[in-house]
Amino acid sequence: MPYEPPTHTVERSIRATTGARTVAGVDEVGRGAWAGPVTVCAAITGLRRPPEGLTDSKLLTPRRRAELDPVLRNWVTAYALGDASPQEIDDLGMTAALRLAAVRALEGLPVRPDAVILDGKHDYLGVPWKVRTVIKGDQSCIAVAAASVIAKVHRDRMMAELGAASEDCGDFAFDANAGYPSPVHRAALEERGPTAHHRLSWSYLDGLPRWQHLKKVRISAEAAALESGGQLGFEF
Repeated sequence: MPYEPPTHTVERSIRATTGARTVAGVDEVGRGAWAGPVTVCAAITGLRRPPEGLTDSKLLTPRRRAELDPVLRNWVTAYALGDASPQEIDDLGMTAALRLAAVRALEGLPVRPDAVILDGKHDYLGVPWKVRTVIKGDQSCIAVAAASVIAKVHRDRMMAELGAASEDCGDFAFDANAGYPSPVHRAALEERGPTAHHRLSWSYLDGLPRWQHLKKVRISAEAAALESGGQLGFEF
């Protein structure tokens, strides 16, 4: 199915209306996985013409992503990656974990961007970052598309290496599913239970009676304050 290539339209608008000189595109991968980190890439591309065929990583075949990845890493002005571990996801929740990974990526750039284009409709970054959210930004914005490909290839490779290096992960086929739900992944979970690389607050454990006792339940800030005898921040 044909698609429109991404452009610099949003970045040009941000530059014109805010005076920003450095704009980073940010995208994440791994949000819906059962295992592994959530990974965020921040990419600065300037206003140069992108490599041919650049688009949202989900619209590209694994082979094409692998071909584009080194090209993009050499083409972008700068990029950085940030991860939030399964344990951080369990402890903080996905929104806070996404912010943690994104801040790690943004702070890993050689220059602090004046503005950020964030894929999606929800600003999980917040202050002090100046954010423009763009639904399907990974398809329409060049910097976000570049970030999406780099993040996807990086995380897929990380999960494949994890599956190959760890005896505990050999049956989970992380090289094929990257920690996402799949029949092989579920069968391995039923037989062996979750590993140290699985997210233990995820609902997939509800369907695994043998391992359900391992599920973590996050305590809200309000409940934690009451449990510890602290006072909530109410004003009267």
